[in-house]
Amino acid sequence: MIPDEGLLNYIIKRTDGCRHITLIDPGKQSAEIAVRRAITAIEAGSRMIFIGGSTNTPNEIVHTTCLKIQEELELRIFAASQDPTINEEYWKIPIILFPGGSHALSPSADGITFMMLMNSKARKFLINEQLKGASYLEKYNIETIPTGYLVFAPGGKVGEVGEASLIEENELELVYSYALTAKMFGFKTLYLEAGSGSNKQVNINCIKEAKKVDELCLIVGGGIRTPEQAKLAAEAGADWIVTGNLCEELEDLDKLRKTLEELITPLNN
Repeated sequence: MIPDEGLLNYIIKRTDGCRHITLIDPGKQSAEIAVRRAITAIEAGSRMIFIGGSTNTPNEIVHTTCLKIQEELELRIFAASQDPTINEEYWKIPIILFPGGSHALSPSADGITFMMLMNSKARKFLINEQLKGASYLEKYNIETIPTGYLVFAPGGKVGEVGEASLIEENELELVYSYALTAKMFGFKTLYLEAGSGSNKQVNINCIKEAKKVDELCLIVGGGIRTPEQAKLAAEAGADWIVTGNLCEELEDLDKLRKTLEELITPLNN
């Protein structure tokens, strides 16, 4: 659901705190479970939902998940419109594709992180997947968010599949050069990724180095599992924090809500 201010403005605007994104992998759960987790995450304070993750999830599954979440958000917005004590804007949360490739798309998404895996050694992730998906995105008028994507050690599955030349935590000059390059390419956001399920987050000094290029909106994910880790990334300059595995591992929705609230609340204090 696109906020009234417009999708790109909503994503890149400066706020007093760092905002949270919940990443939902449609290849690892049914659409019905994905809806329940998305709504719980929003109730806990998450301000954007990413849909993606797995490398082999077909369009049909991605689309069903996006569609079902959008339908539930529309119901929530309608209910809020009938209750003067509830702000409709609270439920206008963007559903954004975070695809593993051109196969994982949906016309029901509000937008897509149109990414270049900048430190990939494979042409496929620098331009080929983007070429394959461009006509689809134009046909369905899916808004693109120009995004530079960097994978840091240990990298996890995304580093392996993406054939990334992993960035080490001491390569600060390289991080700054990548951030400058992202800005010069015209990217609006820069995603710093440690890898899904990573045993450590993106190094704090690397986040600080990327933040020196002030024009970029920084999204940081991978390896963030505790409020302390999230707070460190936020204080280093992250505009958005992404968690995914944390959501998938908690089947009990009450536990999920509590865990996310504990992680998100310190980001705004």
